[in-house]
Amino acid sequence: MKAVGLKHTEANRTRLTPDERKLVAAAKKARLRAHAHQSQFKVGAAARYGNEIVLGCNVESDVYGLTNCAERTAVFAAHANGLARKGLSMIAVVADTPEPVVLCGACRQVLFEQGGPDLRVIMCNTRGNVRVATLAELLPGGFRLETMPKRRAAAAAKPRKATKREPPHAP
Repeated sequence: MKAVGLKHTEANRTRLTPDERKLVAAAKKARLRAHAHQSQFKVGAAARYGNEIVLGCNVESDVYGLTNCAERTAVFAAHANGLARKGLSMIAVVADTPEPVVLCGACRQVLFEQGGPDLRVIMCNTRGNVRVATLAELLPGGFRLETMPKRRAAAAAKPRKATKREPPHAP
């Protein structure tokens, strides 16, 4: 499957910063923890939140719809461990694919909500090929739910009146 709109970049021509290389190395380690007992398609991700790196791997379920991707696992782990408040600035993803692995639509949406359109995404394979893109390139026009500020939302909410439930009348 060929990714549309992304330029393929060979590893020897890609210049990753030391911080980006560290993130890719962490994603490779996370891939080894993947639970891919059916597909054997192991994916690792490493997400940067502030100065912290949060790992994620794909976890398959016998019911494929319940399977979770490595990228979302990293985001959810950041929330579970209290690191998400630092803000997601970059993510690296690694899989054993002929070309650098591409993110599924669900992961693109979650990452768009967490890191915004400028989030740097480093997609790699185990052969050393790398492709780098922003989330705006991967998900143009990404969806974001706009909400009212908390104070206005609380003031606009009207309390519900309590009602008593009458027991049904017997005939």
